Amino acid sequence: MLYYLFDYLDRVWDLSGAGAFRFITFRASLAAALSLLISLFIGKRIIRWLQAKQIGESIRDSGPASHLSKKGTPTMGGLILIVSILVPTLLAARPDNIYVILMLVATLWMGVIGGVDDYIKVFLKDKKGLRSRSKVIGQIGLGLLIASVLYYHRDISTMALKTNLPITKYGLDYSKLGWDPSLVWVFYFALIVFIVTAVTNAVNLTDGVDGLAAGTSAIVGTGLGILAYMSGNIKLASYLNLLYVPGSGEVVVFLAALVGACIGFLWYNAYPAQVFMGDTGSMALGGAFASVALIIKMELMLPILCGIFFVESLSVIIQVTWFRYTKKRTGVGQRVFRMAPLHHHYELGGLAEPKLVTRFWIVTILLVILTFTMLKLR
Repeated sequence: MLYYLFDYLDRVWDLSGAGAFRFITFRASLAAALSLLISLFIGKRIIRWLQAKQIGESIRDSGPASHLSKKGTPTMGGLILIVSILVPTLLAARPDNIYVILMLVATLWMGVIGGVDDYIKVFLKDKKGLRSRSKVIGQIGLGLLIASVLYYHRDISTMALKTNLPITKYGLDYSKLGWDPSLVWVFYFALIVFIVTAVTNAVNLTDGVDGLAAGTSAIVGTGLGILAYMSGNIKLASYLNLLYVPGSGEVVVFLAALVGACIGFLWYNAYPAQVFMGDTGSMALGGAFASVALIIKMELMLPILCGIFFVESLSVIIQVTWFRYTKKRTGVGQRVFRMAPLHHHYELGGLAEPKLVTRFWIVTILLVILTFTMLKLR
């Protein structure tokens, strides 16, 4: 919104400095600063409100014994994240940009699903929360929405600047690569639904230790922000041989707000946590990351960039699959890890929470660097 105000002041009143709002980097910096300040300002107030409403975390009996002391810590702190992302994005980004609208819808969509899950756990005293089938239906719905917008919206386009690969508005034209044209859209929609479901679940599973999901998300968001800037800049996209996505520069503003919100949230979520983001926050972050990667055509980089999220998710899949297989074969289920997701495995191995979180952050930084290396090696 501020973009239009200062654009008017620059054109009509020739206000000195108003033209700075035309630059993505300036508005991204403003969004990051605003989101950080907002999260710090509203964080304590939301925590007090959650405490007054007795919205505390219920700890699983099967979880690590060290987590029992966290019982009653306010949850649904994802509200801090959502507000801190939403307000700066609306102020600093161009709200008429289809990518901005899509990212905000994806964040709010998954935030609502996560909020319902937290509500069931806290108020209805059901530790299982929202049933998996309901979550999956919500994730599929979001995936279909994102796929429909990216496939059909007239303002969306993609350009290959240094390659002869057949390109359409949604990426590669698979029909010209030997695919059956009638099945291209089916593959495209199925791929997006899979990515949205996988990413949101992966981020959700990572949220189990103080500061882990928020800190990791800040690092991943920074990496995605750099990729988005390069994809939206025709010179950088040409130099790095990336798919150029016109208008995707606004994605950088959104991600700057997300990173600022995560860092501000860490003020209250770092060990020992004063508040947990809950599914309200982790699902919202997952929806944001999935939508951004699909917009800038970097979905194939997600397994590297979001490696920590996917390893956490993979550890659960391995644990459950092997337990069921051995139980069926021998009558006694066996485990690969001490406990899944993976961070609990290291906790039960004696690794202190702060050290565990710091090491996961370091690995995430290395994975972001590896992602940029892979871009150039291509």
